[in-house]
Amino acid sequence: MAATLPPKSTGSDKLDAAVQTIRANEPQKLSGLSLYSRFAFAGAVCCSVTHGALTPVDVVKTRIQLDPVTYNRGLVGGFRQVIANEGAGALLTGVGPTFAGYFLQGAFKFGGYEFFKQQSINYLGYETASNNRTAVYLVSSAFAEFFADIALCPLEATRIRLVSEPTFANGLVSGFGKILSNEGVGAFYSGFGPILFKQVPYTMAKFVVYEKVAEAIYGRVDKNTASDGTKTMINLGSGLIAGFAAALVSQPADTMLSKINKTKGLPGEGTTSRLIKIAKELGFRGSYAGVGARLFMVGTLTAGQFAIYGDIKRVLGATGGVEIANK
Repeated sequence: MAATLPPKSTGSDKLDAAVQTIRANEPQKLSGLSLYSRFAFAGAVCCSVTHGALTPVDVVKTRIQLDPVTYNRGLVGGFRQVIANEGAGALLTGVGPTFAGYFLQGAFKFGGYEFFKQQSINYLGYETASNNRTAVYLVSSAFAEFFADIALCPLEATRIRLVSEPTFANGLVSGFGKILSNEGVGAFYSGFGPILFKQVPYTMAKFVVYEKVAEAIYGRVDKNTASDGTKTMINLGSGLIAGFAAALVSQPADTMLSKINKTKGLPGEGTTSRLIKIAKELGFRGSYAGVGARLFMVGTLTAGQFAIYGDIKRVLGATGGVEIANK
C-alpha cells in the first residue's frame, strides 16, 4: 500500500504563518480601564515628582507675589532672603500638599486628556479629528483640567496658606484640618475660580504647544526608528517650549490665586468681588510679579513632566492610544 504524502505547503500558507508569528511577537495593545489607568498613573507620577522637586522655587515665587516690596531682589535674591530670615528648611514649606495635590491633579490631567481626546476621535471620526486636531487638543485639555482642579484646589489652598503664613500649621494634615474646622469646606474652594482661570488656559497652551512642537520635530525625525533616548530628548525640548508658553498665558491668574488664598475675605465679600478688587490693586505690571521665577519653574517642570510621562507610558506598555498628529 502506497504511503500517503503530507500536503505541500503553499506560498499562502507560509505567508499566513509569518503573519501569525509577527502578531504573536507584537506587544498586546491595551484599551479601556487598563489603558487609561496607566495614563493616569504616569501623569500622577510625573506631576507630583516635578512639582515636589521644585517646591523651593515655588516658595520663593509665592513670596515675591505676596510681598513684592520685601522680596524685590529676583529669584536668586529671594532664595537668599528666605534662607537668611527663616533658614533653609523654609524652602520646603508646603511640600506635603504640593506632592499630594499634584499627584491627584496629574492623574486627572494626563489621564483625562488622553480620555477626552479619544472621545473626540470616537465622536468626530479619525479623519475629521486629525484635520481639526488643534481644536481637539484644546477641548480635551480644558475638560481634563476642569476635573483635575476639583481635586487639586483644597490642597493648593492649604499649600499657599502654609507658605504665606509659616506659623499657621506644621504641615499638610494639621493645615488642612485647621482650615476645615475654622473656615469650613468653602474656604478650600475660594480660589476655585482663579485656579480655573489660571490652570485651564495654562493646560490648553501646555498640551497644544507640546503637540505642535513634537509634530514639527517628528516631521524631520522618523519616530518608528528613533531610539528611546531620542524620544525622551524630544519630549524634554517640546515640553520646555510648551512650559514657557503656558507660564506667560497663566501668570496673571497665578498671582491672583496666591493673593486670594493668602487671607480670608471680609464678611459678606464674595469671590468675584475679591477678584475684581485684587485685579485693580495689582494692575498689569503687578500681575506679572515673579514671572522670571515662574518661567524657570514652569519650563523646567513641564519639560520634566513630558519626559517622565513618555518614559513611564513606554515602560507600562500604554501604547493603545490613537494619535491624530502627523508624526
